[in-house]
Amino acid sequence: MSRPNILLILTDQQRWDAMSCSGDWVRTPHLDRIAAEGMRFANCVTNSPVCIPARLSLATGLYPHNTGVWHNQPSQPSPEQPTWMQTVRAAGYRTSLFGKTHLHPHHGDLRQKEDLMRAYGLDDVDEIGGPRASARLLSHMTASWRDRGKWEAYQRDFEERFSNKPHVVRPSSLSLEDYADVYVGQRAREYLESYDRAEPWCCWVSFGGPHEPWDAPEPYASMYDPSTMPPPVAHSPQDHPRPQGELDRLLANRPDLTPDEVAAMRANYAGNVSLIDDQIGQILAAVEARGELGNTAIAFSSDHGEHNGDCGLIYKETFLNGAVRVPLLLRTPATARGSQSDRICSAPVEWFDIGPTLVELAGGEIDYPQFARSLTPLLEDPTRRHRGEAISELKGEIMLLDERWKGALNAEGQVYMLFDVQSDPEESTNLAGLPEMRATEEKLRLRILERLVQSQLRGSAYRFDLHQS
Repeated sequence: MSRPNILLILTDQQRWDAMSCSGDWVRTPHLDRIAAEGMRFANCVTNSPVCIPARLSLATGLYPHNTGVWHNQPSQPSPEQPTWMQTVRAAGYRTSLFGKTHLHPHHGDLRQKEDLMRAYGLDDVDEIGGPRASARLLSHMTASWRDRGKWEAYQRDFEERFSNKPHVVRPSSLSLEDYADVYVGQRAREYLESYDRAEPWCCWVSFGGPHEPWDAPEPYASMYDPSTMPPPVAHSPQDHPRPQGELDRLLANRPDLTPDEVAAMRANYAGNVSLIDDQIGQILAAVEARGELGNTAIAFSSDHGEHNGDCGLIYKETFLNGAVRVPLLLRTPATARGSQSDRICSAPVEWFDIGPTLVELAGGEIDYPQFARSLTPLLEDPTRRHRGEAISELKGEIMLLDERWKGALNAEGQVYMLFDVQSDPEESTNLAGLPEMRATEEKLRLRILERLVQSQLRGSAYRFDLHQS
């Protein structure tokens, strides 16, 4: 059989449990199909629970401690920066992007950045900003809104939301047909329907949702009853002393959320996820109509999660499950033909492992310094050792997750977060600082430091044009 086509589907700010195959509160039949024909990775950890460093890690296979990009700071990789996309293209694929990358600062006109995106390895590009950036950033999409008199209402809606109550829940000022996630899905569908080149295709579809604000359009805005939404994870403050970290700063500045507001946020969020799932269904139908679905590899994931009221928090930027664990599905022609279904791998994996996986499926080979690892061996044996543990990084802090423990160091190198994920999967009791946990803390601290040493670069492997520490 010929080399497979490759379909990479990403969302922005989708929790690990926001699929019906991993949770029971949102309906995602098309994602469930991908999972049933492939493998679901139940413990995928983002490299950073915030957009820019996570997406930079995915593109380059480098950690935030390699790039120096630890939060949403201005950063633009050099056109000479090696990426997995370049390697797939060099293997003979026509590469394309529809949606958000956030690989460069979001200002001005994204249409003027298409040469940069091609340098990164993407041949055909229709890039958009995220929901917030689209209130000020020109792209093919927002130019269309402007030309049809729809952009100004979108801008007014955003200004009002974030000047009053940012977690307000109400439908977008845009119609369903104009909504950003529909735009991305339809442009990708149209591209694949009309694709007529000899090369196999690698299409990256990158939705901007279900990132806040909570503005899913109708009929998705009222698709879910808030009273049926799962309750948020409760915050259980500990009365024993322990070091402090970024999580404590966020907890001290939590918004004042009522139970009804949390339920409404979750219902709207679920509606946005289902909207995206319907768009994915249309893309899969287009590939199937071409007779190519049997020879198409599909990866699905998200850059980070969303608390949606867990511990009284909204957004991301913590190492709690709601923010740091992300969905990851991988389906290949071989797994789709296999006799097993709904295969689940519980080994810790890291989200930037997607890059080398797609390169291997394309028949390419990465020949530049990076630390991501292909997931394809786990498709044959989900019990084999992949990493042993996964790490995530944010603002100088580093978290490690293995099959028993989740521990995090603050910027001073102290363990300030410690959960027994086997006996306490909802992370209700932070064990950091307890005298009886000192030996465990020290072991985790040393393992984190060992991972840092193992992933240090010799020389400069990250090349940038804009960079601020």
